[in-house]
Amino acid sequence: MEAANLSVASTGVALRLGPAAFSSSPHPSGVVGSTPGGAAPPGREPPFSVFSMLVVTLLVLLIAATFLWNLLVLVTILRVRAFHRVPHNLVASTAVSDMLVAALVMPLSLVSELSAGRRWLLGRRLCHVWISFDVMCCTASIWNVAAIALDRYWTITRHLQYTLRARRRASVLMIALTWALSALIALAPLLFGWGEAYDARLQRCQVSQEPSYAVFSTCGAFYLPLGVVLFVYWKIYKAAKFRFGRRCRAVLPLPSTVQGKEAPQEAEMVCTARRPAAAFPPSGASWREQKEKRAAVMVGILIGVFVLCWTPFFLAELIGPLCACSLPPVWKSVFLWLGYSNSFFNPLIYTAFNKNYNSAFKSLFTKQR
Repeated sequence: MEAANLSVASTGVALRLGPAAFSSSPHPSGVVGSTPGGAAPPGREPPFSVFSMLVVTLLVLLIAATFLWNLLVLVTILRVRAFHRVPHNLVASTAVSDMLVAALVMPLSLVSELSAGRRWLLGRRLCHVWISFDVMCCTASIWNVAAIALDRYWTITRHLQYTLRARRRASVLMIALTWALSALIALAPLLFGWGEAYDARLQRCQVSQEPSYAVFSTCGAFYLPLGVVLFVYWKIYKAAKFRFGRRCRAVLPLPSTVQGKEAPQEAEMVCTARRPAAAFPPSGASWREQKEKRAAVMVGILIGVFVLCWTPFFLAELIGPLCACSLPPVWKSVFLWLGYSNSFFNPLIYTAFNKNYNSAFKSLFTKQR
């Protein structure tokens, strides 16, 4: 009777756990044992699939390319004397933040991705260091994009008042505020006890999930600079549409005589806009307008890539703690690395629209040979 009860009880447990709860594995002694969940025996990790190896290879290449490209931009700015002025100090600040993301943040994030169950096996202290650098460097990168957008906006709309001296002061102030705010957001949990990043029981290391800190960090690190760059680009678009939307045509003035001879006629550009027509020389502001148009296009692409890379991650970071829900780990990883990739695209964008960087890169490699 007791044997029958024991058999029934064991059958009930097997039904509750399901057919995949146990899997048989032969032992050296010939006794059949079981491992929970079909997992590999202790000491043996399941082999990586071809897809996993491909993803890891791509992430390693992304880390190396991000670090090397930002390092190249930074070395070029430091070595070329013509770049020792604004707006190149803003570009240098962006390159520093993106290079730190590639050097200090992305490798440890990859180590966490490769661990079984995405566990953190490097201890509590290193977890706090990693999370602090992660939040600070990514926030600084985002705010540097906003600073570059503001600098381009003031250059296009206030080019008479926004002199080189004013730009230098504004850029230094924006860089100081960028790094100060980034450090405050990153260190707030440690300074004020605003949640805990490391869970020893689950061996998990992540940004504090305290709802109030989630609102503070996501707004300060993303939503506020997002509002700034969208407003700035809207203003740049309006200014560019008014300035470049004018219709210009070449006309010849009425002939005039000087001492019985006709004076040489010079073509003038007549531009029509909402205001009365005005005459400009053919070589008037065309160079400056082309430069401002390239700057407007660059800012637009920079902002567009920034929004596409970081919006999914920060939406998940804000909604998750507030609704006490969580995305599947795979999607968390996809959104996180999509945000990291913004540090790779930044230097590509703001150097592709500046011919001086291309010539500086060529001269740099030529001298090294």
